[in-house]
Amino acid sequence: MYFKRTDIYLTNMKPALRQIALERMQILIKNAISNARTNPKLAQRQASLAKKLSTKYRIRMPYDIRINFCKKCKKFIAPGVNARIRIGRSSVKSIRITCGFCNHTYRKIIQKSITKGQ
Repeated sequence: MYFKRTDIYLTNMKPALRQIALERMQILIKNAISNARTNPKLAQRQASLAKKLSTKYRIRMPYDIRINFCKKCKKFIAPGVNARIRIGRSSVKSIRITCGFCNHTYRKIIQKSITKGQ
């Protein structure tokens, strides 16, 4: 009989182990951003280790970490180092991020904040 491994991992995952993995991913990405200008090879390695942690422990990367990876080539991009960031000028306010490796451009829409009472 064949058992799915997903059931085992999802039910037996300890919250402490999940928290440690999340903290380690954040430390690795923070170090990768600081090393991106001086040692880009080390920065790529640190970012790939963070990605491997998320796949090994089946943890979804937080948004602030996920935004540092290109959606096309999946490489680590540091803002201002190997990625261009521009603010859109159309009626829809957006941020355009261009990858320095594959020149893929993608947009992040900036939501309008609605004040209470209007």
